[in-house]
Amino acid sequence: MDARRFPSFRLDGKVALVTGGSRGIGLAMACALAVHGANVVIASRKAVDLKKATEDVAGQGISLSWVQADVTDKESVQHMVNCVVEQHGRLDILVNNAGMNIRKPLIDIEEYDWNQVLDTNLKGIFLVGQAAAKQMIQQRSGKIINISSIFGGVGMPFQTSYAASKGGINQLTKVWASELAPYNINVNAIAPAYIRTPMTSAWLEDEERYRDIVKSTMLNRVGEPEDVAGPVVFLASDAANYITGHILYVDGGWTAK
Repeated sequence: MDARRFPSFRLDGKVALVTGGSRGIGLAMACALAVHGANVVIASRKAVDLKKATEDVAGQGISLSWVQADVTDKESVQHMVNCVVEQHGRLDILVNNAGMNIRKPLIDIEEYDWNQVLDTNLKGIFLVGQAAAKQMIQQRSGKIINISSIFGGVGMPFQTSYAASKGGINQLTKVWASELAPYNINVNAIAPAYIRTPMTSAWLEDEERYRDIVKSTMLNRVGEPEDVAGPVVFLASDAANYITGHILYVDGGWTAK
């Protein structure tokens, strides 16, 4: 066997876009991609958050650039992708991460709640994926990594809107993988369990709920943003060239248990 044929996990020269990249899982994944050599652009709705994030990680020797965008608005999404291509000449990796959650019992969910979650988590994933795919088809190469959740396949109370959006992401991932394979574009998803982020912090502060979550995992702990760093680098790299249409659970063993 020729060791020279083994693929690399390095991303040198690759251009990556991470939506929802100003904090939490998004920022951790962006930093991981940058550490492994990619030129990374993060996107979010709030310029102040993007600026703070890039300044904070610069102190750790990590260089990120940013572009303001609203993933629920098609023109804003296209502007975002255009900015990345104008700045770097191409788009090799999309981490389709922007998302939100409104936790309520089924009978208390307002139509506004449903629309807000689905617009961001599912429509946003669609719009960004579509714009990125058009660019990658021109290049005849690319990696799209959608960020799903274990709740795309596991039931839990108070997650109606969120679970519906994440189940939709899982199906989009499989459909896109089939459509884009002829253009050498891989499409996969990462489905984390509970990760300690600003979006989950209040939920995890409930001691009884926290204990139940920990008991649900084989590893007996809540995930940290860094736990998603390795999987995203792997799926973005040449080491994952023969993987597409896959939902990678990063859940401490939750779904296996």
